[in-house]
This record gives sequence, structure tokens and C-alpha cells, in this order.
Amino acid sequence: MATVVAAIDQGTTSTRCMLFDHDARVVAREQVEHRQHLPRAGWVEHDATEIWSNTRAVLAGALARAESGAADVAAVGITNQRETAVVWDRASGEPIAPAIVWQDTRTQAICDELGAAGDSSGGGAGRYRSRVGLPLATYFAGPKVRWLLDNVDGARARAEAGELAFGTIDSWLVWNLSGGTSGGVHVTDATNASRTMLMDLDTLQWAPDIAAEMGIPLAMLPEIHSSSEVYADVRERGPLAGVPIAGILGDQQAATFGQACLTPGEAKNTYGTGNFLLLNTGTEKVLSDNGLLTTLCYVLGDSAPVYALEGSIAVTGSLVQWLRDNLGLISDAAQVESLAETVEDNGGAYFVPAFSGLFAPYWRSDARGALVGLTRFVNRGHLARAALEATAFQTREVVDAMNADLAAQRSPVAAGGVELTELKVDGGMVGNELLMQFQADILDVPVVRPAIAETTALGAAYAAGLAVGFWSSTEEIRANWTADKRWEPAMERARRESLYADWKKAVTKTFGWVDG
Repeated sequence: MATVVAAIDQGTTSTRCMLFDHDARVVAREQVEHRQHLPRAGWVEHDATEIWSNTRAVLAGALARAESGAADVAAVGITNQRETAVVWDRASGEPIAPAIVWQDTRTQAICDELGAAGDSSGGGAGRYRSRVGLPLATYFAGPKVRWLLDNVDGARARAEAGELAFGTIDSWLVWNLSGGTSGGVHVTDATNASRTMLMDLDTLQWAPDIAAEMGIPLAMLPEIHSSSEVYADVRERGPLAGVPIAGILGDQQAATFGQACLTPGEAKNTYGTGNFLLLNTGTEKVLSDNGLLTTLCYVLGDSAPVYALEGSIAVTGSLVQWLRDNLGLISDAAQVESLAETVEDNGGAYFVPAFSGLFAPYWRSDARGALVGLTRFVNRGHLARAALEATAFQTREVVDAMNADLAAQRSPVAAGGVELTELKVDGGMVGNELLMQFQADILDVPVVRPAIAETTALGAAYAAGLAVGFWSSTEEIRANWTADKRWEPAMERARRESLYADWKKAVTKTFGWVDG
């Protein structure tokens, strides 16, 4: 009898496999980092073949640690970095080029061209927003596919002939897991499809006219399925032979599901490479007037789709990585907290990490990073603290935008203009207690960390387990959620608003550095 569900968590910097039992306890885990390729300014690439190799390694490693085999695993779920684009040859199984990562900004000219081509009904960055919920931005996968077809020799003709397949990382992994060139299935789920700019949010199907305008043949797109159903069985070669592949959720939607944000109005914030705050808006699609994204939250089998408002921040945890790898300010990411604790405040320094432009709520591709407010007084501790505070300030901007949308009462979620009253948090940075306290202070709402910290992998496990009956209902998911720690705001209002006003001033210094 199967006793666990496996989750593949394919992130921006690493791939891991986790095994969860029925009580959502971690039975085993295995994790491997992959290389970050930065061939020129603004370009970020991954080797999709390396990611697939690492996926096989972590699957085998987790099973070995648990001393388990395929018969012990009820199902496998997948969660993934969402907008990263892979195009591969169906016959050989080889990618035609490196995967273009969600942080990559090379597609700005394509986004500008598409925006300028809008008709009288609308153009610019909002050309497709009413249908796909997203602005034209380098963040999303559709323009990345167009770039590959335009810049890899022979790619467009091969795509039009049906020889090439496109997918976000979930599609790439499912195709390989289910057999690859020997009968692999080419699918994605609605949460990942909603990050391409190619899926209609109402029909949950590809929009042929938008795909044509972007120059992307429909023949290369995967079939869109729900987030929780059996897509295929794992191929016979490998340690999970015959196990159903039964859940797919983009990483932020998986974290939302794993945090049991199952009721309209519940929200979570994930602190990883970037920050991603999602608010469940129920079965109603809510379009933002304040720089947020409208996206799929999840779709369970034949049930009605659940939507979300999302605030996406490009650089948070990766700023700490940058302090370590580029500046040598710290030798280990965990040291940033102890270094920041050597000072009482930021010393007047503000760090705006617009390395890939600014995402929500600005969507400014012309922004670049800035460190402002420097005096001779500022030392290493102040810089470490400014880096941590940047994460909290950017989150405050997203929460303010979300509250503004809620107050506009565009959805039943916002009946009476209800604002967020607490924030569930997860991700690698939530172990940083200085940051969590400052986050509560600058938001003036409690911040709550769950007892089970691995919410992204857990969300994928839940989706897969629900599909095969390992969990009977979402009520079991809610019952499994418990709080680990809660941070209450303790900062005086005048201090909070003064710091935030200085942050907003610092943000303005990042604009206008890049044309377009």
C-alpha cells in the first residue's frame, strides 16, 4: 500500500524531490543546484537537459533516503519556476537552445513591438490584459518563445512543421518522465499556461489570435489540463516506474495551495529568489487597476477554476545571493541576518534591487538597481540591513496595491472594502527573524509562518494526492495547516511611514536607465 506522495520542486536555482506522508510530514528529501548562465547583461539561461538530469537524481536520492520504491508512492506532483521557456525537438528530445529564464529581459523589443501594434481597442503594455490578465512584459513566456523562433536558425520552419515543442519547465519534465521520445505526453496545467500570455482566462484554452500575433504556431503548444488529474504514468525506466503523474502547479500557486489559502480573501507571500504574493479571489476573475496580475490559482479536476491576484517582485532572496557572490560581503546567505543585527537601523541607506527592471506594481523595464542615501556613517551592517529591508518594502508596495484593488470592491472578496489582516509567509527567507519582524512592522499586520515550511512542494503533493484519493478532500489540507510562529507589528506609525516614504523616494532614482 502506498504511504507517500512524491513532489518534484523545480525552482530557479535548484531541483528537489520531497516525499510527504498523509499528515504532510516530510519523509525524505533530496536537492541539487543547477548552474545559472548569464551570457550578457539582462540574459539569464538554464540548461534544460541539466535540469532533467538533476530531476532523475533527486527522485532516486529521495527514494533511497526513505528506503522506498515505486510501490510506496501513490502519485507524483510537479511544481516549477513558471515563466521559464523551453523549446525542444520532438524527435531527438534535445532543446534547441538554452531555456530562457523568467528573470531574462532580452524580449523587451518584442514586447514593445506587440504593444505598438495594438488596434483602436487598446495597445501598449495592457494590450492583452483583459483576456490574459498580464501586461506585455519580459517576465512572461510567450515573448521568450517568439525570441527563440526568431533567433535560432531554422526554428520557425521546424515549429510550423510540428517538429518542435514548447513548454514551461513542468511540460518539459512531464514529457521526459512519461517517456520522452518514446511516447511522452505534452501537457501543462492552467496555472502555468496562465503565465505565457497565450491562454484566455475565461476559456482556459490557448487564444489562437494572440498566438498568431506573437508569431507562435499552435502546433508547438502543450494541451492545457487541470492542476489535479492523472496525466500519464512515469516511464518504465527509473525508480518511479508506473507511478501516476497526477498534479501540476506553478510554484507560487503550489505555495498558495500548500498554505491552505483555499477561501477567497486568503493570501500568502513566498520569499524566494523573488517574492510572490497571491490572494485567492475565488471563481471570479478580478482585473487589477494597481499593477497586479490576474492569474489562475488552481483548477481541481472538473471543478470550477479558482483565480488569484498576484504581486510579483523580481529580486529579493537573489539580492542576498548577489551580496554573497558578487560583492563578497558575506560568505553564506545565512550570515546576512547576523550582519544586519550589528546595527540598529539602515543608517539612511536604501537598496532598490531593480536588476531586471521593477515588476509589480511598477512594471518598469527601464529601471536599474540603486543604492541611495549613503554617507560616511554607513557600514557593512547597514548595507546588509538595507538589503533585507528592500524585501519588506517591496512587499508593502504590493500589499498596498492589493488593498487598493480590494477597496475598489471589484469582487465579492472585497465586500465592504476589507483589507488584508494577516499574511501567511513561506520560502527560504522566512527563517530570517529580523526580516519577518520588520515585515510585520512595515505592513502593520501580523506575519504568520506555517509549521510545515515546505509549502511549495507540499502544494504539488496535495494536487497529486487529491487526484488519486490519497487525500479525500481539501478539508484534509486545511486540517494539516498549523502556525509555527507569529510576528506582531511593534513599530510606531510615524516611524513606519517615514521609512516607507524614504523608500518610495529611493525607487524613483531607479527609473530611466534603459531605453524602452
